[in-house]
Amino acid sequence: MNESRLTELETKLAFAEDLLETLNETVIRQQRQLDSLQEQFRLLHQQVRDSQSDAEPATPREEIPPHY
Repeated sequence: MNESRLTELETKLAFAEDLLETLNETVIRQQRQLDSLQEQFRLLHQQVRDSQSDAEPATPREEIPPHY
């Protein structure tokens, strides 16, 4: 009985270690994706800011009324 209990615990430990490794790889992959998205957002934000600073401010006469 003691031997089967030890085998059962070793089996559970092996599964737990495998699950932990899988979850760790998932977290690493998601962090890389998050880092990539943050960099893309930063670049997009910079482009928008640059395009706004390059554009001349429109006068109210040049703007299209909201009902058009």
